[in-house]
Amino acid sequence: MARNKELEQCTHDGDFHLGKGHFLPPELVTILSTLHADRNVYPSAGVLFVHVLEREHFKGEFPPYPKPGDSSNDPITFNTNLMGYPDRPGWLRYIQRTSHSDGVLYGSPTAEHVGKATIIEIIAYNRRTFETARHNLVINIMSTEEYPLPYQAEFYIKNMNVEEMLASEVLGDFLGAVKNVWQPERLNAVNITSALDRGGRVPLPINNLKEGVYVMVGADVQFSSCLREVENFQNQLRCSQEMEPVISCDKKFRAQFDIDWCKINLVDITKMIMIHSNRPDPGTGVLPDIGGYNPPPESLKSRDFFADFLITLAVPSAVAMVLFSVLGYSMCCRREGVDKRNMQTPDIQLVHHSSIQKSTKELRSMSKNREISWPLSTLPVFSQSGEVVPPIHPDNYETTSMPLMQTQT
Repeated sequence: MARNKELEQCTHDGDFHLGKGHFLPPELVTILSTLHADRNVYPSAGVLFVHVLEREHFKGEFPPYPKPGDSSNDPITFNTNLMGYPDRPGWLRYIQRTSHSDGVLYGSPTAEHVGKATIIEIIAYNRRTFETARHNLVINIMSTEEYPLPYQAEFYIKNMNVEEMLASEVLGDFLGAVKNVWQPERLNAVNITSALDRGGRVPLPINNLKEGVYVMVGADVQFSSCLREVENFQNQLRCSQEMEPVISCDKKFRAQFDIDWCKINLVDITKMIMIHSNRPDPGTGVLPDIGGYNPPPESLKSRDFFADFLITLAVPSAVAMVLFSVLGYSMCCRREGVDKRNMQTPDIQLVHHSSIQKSTKELRSMSKNREISWPLSTLPVFSQSGEVVPPIHPDNYETTSMPLMQTQT
């Protein structure tokens, strides 16, 4: 049923066309759409849906650039939202790395969205001319008995960004490598998630580092022995020591995809225990009728704010005045004074203090009455008139008794 609805993606020989010059066998079911008119698409629940917003298609709706050949450089960005709402549905994501790259709508619808037509408004903005073009994409989610497939494996690819992984050629190569390892009858991509949406960090712009991407793949057969090698004790020990595990089939991916085998997640839906939570009845959402609204009367009673004034201003002010009075009495009225201090001091200590004070005063008075001349080195040799000034002391003066410093006696 779903395959009949997806005839727009089939070629004349029955293969699914994932890009120019690239084909996958019919067993690898992944819905990829590249047409952009106002049209209907029919993705299946539980299958990855990818819709590419090509800039080349929208350029025809904008006026050409005056100079021939320059219109291809117009920066174009896209805005996508559910009709009547500011954002897209929860299962649908959108990414456009730069204004000169194509935009991509991708996601995996669930069984809850089956039978509901989802209309996505696509608005293209030409950043050069500031003109817009609007298209509508009608997504009709179909149900199928084949999905969800019972066995699902999630791979973490370190050397890819999400928009690179969504390319039809790259995704087809990855599904082909998984099929060679797993050998299922039916295989499809269930979901693709950027590592940044899982709490990853933005890589540094060095050494061509990538953000990383998680790819969920579903199949109808048990997991192969190669995929289960990561569960043995030796590989679990190496993962706990942040070492790469030894996987025999890693060489089939290594040429193009750098897989972190320690983060692989194998899910068997047939063994999962369904937990049903008893949720309360949400009700109709209509409030019961409790009568009309009764507004307050226009004439309101006056209110006395004197009690509020006493509580907020008078009481704190009174407490502050009491504390200020106690502090002022302690600092100004409780001083001992010099007389009381002398009465409590021993006499011998007062005598010593008095004698030291008298000696200090006497030395200071003696220093003011010195009559020792200044040393010769401090006197000027020439006067202002240029004549030589004779020394104060004669040649036969005894200089050995002259103090070296003025403080010496």
